[in-house]
Amino acid sequence: MDKFERKVYLSNVELDEAKELFFKEIEESIKDREIELISVYDSLDRITARPVFARISSPFFNASAMDGIAVKSKKTYGADERSPKALRLNKDFIYVDTGDVIKDPYDSVIMIEDVIPVDGETVQIIKAASPWQHVRPMGEDIVASEMIVPAYHRITPMDIGALLCGGILEIEVTKKIKVGIIPTGTEIIEPEDEIAPGKIIDSNSRMFEAMTKSYGGVPKRYKPVPDEYELIKNKILYAVQENDIIVINAGSSAGTEDYTSKIIDEIGKLIIHGVAIKPGKPAILGKVNGKPVIGIPGYPVSAYIVFEAFVKPLIYKLRNCKESKSQSIEAILSKRLMSSLKHLEFVRMKLGKVKGKLIATPLNRGAGVTMSLVKADGIAKIPKNLEGIDAGEKIKIELLKDLESINNTIVSIGSHDIIMDILGSMIHENYREINLSSAHVGSLGGIMAMRRGEAHIAPIHLLDEKTGTYNRAYVKKYLKNIDISLVKGVRRLQGLMVRKGNPKNINSIEDLVREDIVFVNRQKGSGTRILLDFKLKEFEIYSNNIIGYDREMTTHMTVASAVLSGSADVGLGIKSSAEAMGLDFIPIGEEEYDFVLLTEFLEDEKIKEFIRTLKSEEFAEKLLKLGGYKIEDPGRVVSF
Repeated sequence: MDKFERKVYLSNVELDEAKELFFKEIEESIKDREIELISVYDSLDRITARPVFARISSPFFNASAMDGIAVKSKKTYGADERSPKALRLNKDFIYVDTGDVIKDPYDSVIMIEDVIPVDGETVQIIKAASPWQHVRPMGEDIVASEMIVPAYHRITPMDIGALLCGGILEIEVTKKIKVGIIPTGTEIIEPEDEIAPGKIIDSNSRMFEAMTKSYGGVPKRYKPVPDEYELIKNKILYAVQENDIIVINAGSSAGTEDYTSKIIDEIGKLIIHGVAIKPGKPAILGKVNGKPVIGIPGYPVSAYIVFEAFVKPLIYKLRNCKESKSQSIEAILSKRLMSSLKHLEFVRMKLGKVKGKLIATPLNRGAGVTMSLVKADGIAKIPKNLEGIDAGEKIKIELLKDLESINNTIVSIGSHDIIMDILGSMIHENYREINLSSAHVGSLGGIMAMRRGEAHIAPIHLLDEKTGTYNRAYVKKYLKNIDISLVKGVRRLQGLMVRKGNPKNINSIEDLVREDIVFVNRQKGSGTRILLDFKLKEFEIYSNNIIGYDREMTTHMTVASAVLSGSADVGLGIKSSAEAMGLDFIPIGEEEYDFVLLTEFLEDEKIKEFIRTLKSEEFAEKLLKLGGYKIEDPGRVVSF
């Protein structure tokens, strides 16, 4: 057949089938994207090539959370309305503003509203200050070595703030997708050219430029090429060298001067010519030198539809990301949400679908907690004059991420461990559709979430004081009459975390009652708290004799950060957290960190991927580098 001969459509393929065939053919161009190092300042909407971990903690120091006075808490003991205490400036207190450094010998802040001036040097207080009240501890927002964003994640404005707070100035990202746009047609003119009968202003290529930018690509638009076979062919070959995707506008139909399909067939591979959509039927899909080439009809509406149908998803696929779509949904609140009576409140939410129910879990509501925005899937607006919303009630969420991504999220509620970040990152890298949402509420909180049907998995490490064994007794006690399975995880070392060199010479649990030792605890219901209380009984120690027993943190890393910052001398936690923060570690025991789930979830593809990752050699290698873990048959399922 002569190359100038009229040619009819080669196919009339359904849209989904056309996409599948096309993407399969150009799969190789999707792999091994080039990486570049850029400034965090310029990283908006770029895609991370690797997970990014914080270099420093934020805040980097213990900081005042209020305007007021910094005091030595011990000096305030005994103060009440009947017996006010007088404090001297620069001896018992100093004035501080919000954000000021709190350092020795001061360990607490009293709000200025609660301070009674006596004279220029003296104030009175009528209430004692507890240690570290109104003080933002080092690492409250971000802890050094904590993962800020995973690999193949699109950087948002909130991420940039978090990255900078974490001491990250440069970041590795995949190179931008370059889209070559070739308008064709002897009748085509530039918008600034003089219009005349038979001439058509080229608006499509400019529309494609804008659409490409909005999808995160980099457009390179070439000047219109007349309907001459060799000119078009040479321009395509040139564009293939400079771009990742080539878009040819017009010349895709079956006219005598519609050369696009013939040229692709000559210099590359014509995959599909003709898709069962209207308008847009003459669409052409092919590849040249392994790169995708799309021929798009000239009519503006057809051009838009075909670009949306093929080029848009291709850009996102090459970028290793999914498009976020702004929409509102209703979800079931997983725990009671208190609200302000005076303000319209924006509460950041983590979302996930469990057994057909969309579950919304409130994230940290602190004004200084940047990571709550990074982690949020949506925002709930709580009106003023509303006292709160009870668990189990429906709540409206404005989505920050697309609903498909949320539906493909593994909802993990339970104990904290650094391995949850590692598993989540690995799952997302290996299976881009799946995300892992990890809420840290303690082991018992995880079991209660499982009981209410609000989580896919609950990480737990609960010691049974009677038998000295882990997890099974609690599953049997709290989840009886529910078809539950236990997936074996890892063994990990728990111990006392102290500053480098162990300046207070702390050697055992018995040292916690010393008057010169300040302890920092985990929250009630956490496995670590249960282990501590078990050890206290073993040594016949009363908790009220431990300074700092009532001060609670929700993760091992924030406990480690409190020790590193000097706001505590010692805390109980896992070895990997101690090593990550550069602390010394005194082991006190080994525990089992496992995962509870409904047995029916074992057939869920997301959970299958979770178990595959847990069993992988790559995961074992990462744990070996962390230290403090043992792997014995991970992923083994225990039925109850």
